[in-house]
Amino acid sequence: MPTASALRSPLIAALPEPLGLLAVRGILRSYPKKTVLINEGESGDTLFVLVKGSAKAFSMDKVGREITYSVIQAGDYFGEMSLDGGPRSASVITLEPSTCSVVTRAEVEAHLLAHPAFAMNIVEQVIRRARVATEVARSMALLDVYGRLVAALEKYDGPKTTNADGSLTLETITHQEIASRVGASREMVSRLLKDLERGGYLQMATRRIVLLKKMPARW
Repeated sequence: MPTASALRSPLIAALPEPLGLLAVRGILRSYPKKTVLINEGESGDTLFVLVKGSAKAFSMDKVGREITYSVIQAGDYFGEMSLDGGPRSASVITLEPSTCSVVTRAEVEAHLLAHPAFAMNIVEQVIRRARVATEVARSMALLDVYGRLVAALEKYDGPKTTNADGSLTLETITHQEIASRVGASREMVSRLLKDLERGGYLQMATRRIVLLKKMPARW
């Protein structure tokens, strides 16, 4: 059973209490940037609580084409989809040096017995991620590359700042990262972004894009 002293760990203490109580049941492990924590298709019986850093969930085909599902920030968890004994549904890689509490399936079950209300948290998490996967599939099937690009920029879930003039700055974003999100080549994304910049819809800088005004539905 987790103790009050365990919850005073600086990394764990920053988490919401329900998640902190789960995190102390695991083992804290630190990982460098670009460490693959989960491989899609492999079996797994652990859940990861991300207590520091960030990671992304993605899939990659045999020729290296990648689609990004989401960016995971500290204070969230992942890996719950395989707790039913099935294979991992996506790969996860760190985007920066990160620390996770790695919790076994047995400890997750013990946590749910001690805190049954947390089961609803897991259900809601699964639903959210199913909706994200559905939205990705819908975008790939129904939108062209430009439409997917606009959606990716408008729904960017990384660091961003609303400026005094009403513009929105998207931080730590690259053309390759956008390409992975929209399922297109980096060259295609760069060309569309340059066209939008010339049209006065956005400004680009190193790892930063400023959205100046609403982009047109079609280009």
